[in-house]
Amino acid sequence: MGGKKKLSLSQMEKLQRRQREQQRKVRLAGKEKKTANVLLPKIKDDLINELKKMRVITPYGVASKLDLRISVAKDFLEELERKGIVKFVSRSRKIKVYTIAA
Repeated sequence: MGGKKKLSLSQMEKLQRRQREQQRKVRLAGKEKKTANVLLPKIKDDLINELKKMRVITPYGVASKLDLRISVAKDFLEELERKGIVKFVSRSRKIKVYTIAA
């Protein structure tokens, strides 16, 4: 029948102190991580030619072609839309669809 015995007050204090120290170490270790600065690719003719080959342009398609993160690809497509290179066609809840502007 046994089971775990009830800890004394000093044992409980030591246990709590160790747990707090471990939590602090985890927090400090998390702060050391730095996120990578991600820059938009420069708009070049060869890049536009790659986009012209695609029937529809989606953030996923651009991210996989250019080896980017999807969030960067979304920003990149918005920038291309502002410059008039691509044209917004439609959107669903999650995806925006673009085509090359004529």
